Amino acid sequence: MEVIEQKEMKELAKEVFQIEADSILKLKERLNDNLENAISTIISSKGRVIVTGMGKSGLIARKIAATLSSTGTPAYFLHPAESTHGDSGIITREDVVIAISNSGETIELLNLLPLIKRFEVPLIVFAGNKNSTLGKMADIYFDISVEKEACPLGKAPTASTTATLAMGDALAVCLLKRRGFSKEDFLLYHPSGTLGKGILYMVKDLMLKDKNLLPIAHEDDTFLETVDLITKKRLGCALIISNDGKLSGVLTDGDIRRILLRYPDVSVLKTKDVMTLNPKTVSQDSMATKALALMERYSITSLAVCDDNNVPIGMIHIHDLLRAGVA
Repeated sequence: MEVIEQKEMKELAKEVFQIEADSILKLKERLNDNLENAISTIISSKGRVIVTGMGKSGLIARKIAATLSSTGTPAYFLHPAESTHGDSGIITREDVVIAISNSGETIELLNLLPLIKRFEVPLIVFAGNKNSTLGKMADIYFDISVEKEACPLGKAPTASTTATLAMGDALAVCLLKRRGFSKEDFLLYHPSGTLGKGILYMVKDLMLKDKNLLPIAHEDDTFLETVDLITKKRLGCALIISNDGKLSGVLTDGDIRRILLRYPDVSVLKTKDVMTLNPKTVSQDSMATKALALMERYSITSLAVCDDNNVPIGMIHIHDLLRAGVA
């Protein structure tokens, strides 16, 4: 193949995108009862989903199995070449098998058919040829055929693997929805990852909400009384409220140092005289990542958590985010 110029390379990349996008969009036209049948079969199964494929299809099968598992459908990848050397023992009569093969004639997958049929395990097939051996043996068939691969040689699996992955994602998302899989469930399956923590924690999950521990002072309190409160609560700041209980300001350790340098006699000061007005706040129903973004933007380490009437109901500190793995 002749070497192409940079401009032509860009056009080739665009062509790849178009071919693969078209291959996915055409899957919509092929959806029928097979989707509902697959969902019902998997939901009613007492076992797991065993996903198998060879070569590039095997790599896609691994991803589909991982996506299913992380969204509430227990799934395992079975390497078909290893299956004939004992690994097929992973398949039980309670399971569902998803076999992936563009040709539908992958010999390693065909070798699994006697066991699958003997155990009467439901067989879902993703293939590009319904009249293939796998296609004919399928209990539920998904057509993942493509008009052409994105590879200029027409050999390397490209558009076909993209279409297969998209079909697997669609099945996983539909199963997620059918099971009523929630954000909390997702967090449970991702306890150490940013997917679970950074995205799913809410401010209310992490904030300090015990009223006995919150450093709340009144704007008519003396400056020294508020300093004493900050010292006792050990959170580095105090939330200042007005007569109607609404947040009117904040006083931080940094404010205290500046005030001590500015005023020769702080004993005469009221908190309202020296507090910082219009402090940054966050709603308890906001994502924890939003609280982190505000702290980073304004170079602060804590935020007041207020209700719809601007009454402080909690406080969230950067240390809370660090402990939860959000920051």
